[in-house]
Amino acid sequence: DIGLIFDNEALYDMCARYLHVNATSYNSINRLIAQVISSITASIRFENVLSCDITVMQTNLVPYPRIHFPLCNFAPLMSEDKAAHTELTVSQLTHMVFEKENQMLKIDF
Repeated sequence: DIGLIFDNEALYDMCARYLHVNATSYNSINRLIAQVISSITASIRFENVLSCDITVMQTNLVPYPRIHFPLCNFAPLMSEDKAAHTELTVSQLTHMVFEKENQMLKIDF
């Protein structure tokens, strides 16, 4: 089994920083989590020969039994106003995914 851990503090910060939500509600946080879960499970719901699904990822983690809780990052995360006129390169998007601010969990490495 794989469990994805979300931290309320990290989600509140992401809503304030990227979505410019002044008073973050459970609705905003639930929508953010729903978007992440939908993105992760898309490979299971839609067949594609180029992508591997989460079950393959889980199988590849078998040699590492301590990794049952992979970190969950999400990018790009931006407000509707900004998304309408923002273009990102693959390099920028890849960099955004690995930024500490885009983690759904507040941890120190």
